[in-house]
Amino acid sequence: MYFTYILQSTSSGIIYIGQTNNIEDRLRRHNSNQNKWTKNKGPWKLLFSQRFATRSEAMAMEKKLKSFKNQTYLLDWIVENEKIRPKANDCS
Repeated sequence: MYFTYILQSTSSGIIYIGQTNNIEDRLRRHNSNQNKWTKNKGPWKLLFSQRFATRSEAMAMEKKLKSFKNQTYLLDWIVENEKIRPKANDCS
């Protein structure tokens, strides 16, 4: 199982989009400065995650989300999609 996720820095408001096979561990690593891009920019909170059966599906969603480029549009997209998709830890 793989996840595409969106994080937001609680200190600066910047957004990070990624994919992983272990969402809890990945968030922990972001918050403990073990990621080059997010190092010293946190703390990070999970805004959105979606579960996929394959890594290629998660990577395709990551690419789509990164193509939005506009943070306001991305945040609006999250609000709309949270209405129809459960968070990763809500899935059984």
